[in-house]
Amino acid sequence: MSSILHFFDVFISSYDVFLDGLWITFKLSVASLLIAFIIGLFFAILKISNIKILEWIADAYIWIVRGTPLIVQIFILFYGLTDILLIPMFWAGVAGLAFHSGAYIAEIIRGAIQSIDKGQREAGRSLGMGTGLTMRRIILPQAFRRAVPSLGNQFIIGIKDSSLVSFIGMQDLFGVASTMGANSFDYLPYYVTVAIYYLFIVLILTVAVNKIEKKLAESD
Repeated sequence: MSSILHFFDVFISSYDVFLDGLWITFKLSVASLLIAFIIGLFFAILKISNIKILEWIADAYIWIVRGTPLIVQIFILFYGLTDILLIPMFWAGVAGLAFHSGAYIAEIIRGAIQSIDKGQREAGRSLGMGTGLTMRRIILPQAFRRAVPSLGNQFIIGIKDSSLVSFIGMQDLFGVASTMGANSFDYLPYYVTVAIYYLFIVLILTVAVNKIEKKLAESD
């Protein structure tokens, strides 16, 4: 009973510090996922371009991301970028997360694009549209609708993965929990607290994605 009371005391007394960490996690996740989406779309287009050199570049990027741990990618980009460009820690963390998520988003978008019936492309050409215009106006809108569930899941994974930036010194949610645990030599209550924050975030995103899916299903 005393341990439960101790947890609630830690949870309540540390909320202001965790809110600061939550704000950093939010900014980090939004920035990295937006950039990752752009990266993913770019490499998805390369993969379906039917130009071998571009396909090889996309395959190499995806292979590197899939074949190495995220924490290694974050460390390489953090120490590499800060040595060369002297960019802030925040943007180094964003770069690491975006580089990683972009590969998985690329595969999601590629799969969605290739799932669209080839007759859609032929219909675009019969209307006088070029390849690029057909892709923008006909293929991509349908592909994005199909990719929503997978993209939503990847965004949730990306937010949880953001906790790894604490290892380069950022005070996101997990970084706050680690620092406060180290200062008090009482790790468990802070790690349980940060787990609750992440569960709350994931719950909100899951509900939002489900609502978007239902609206898209109704419009179909």
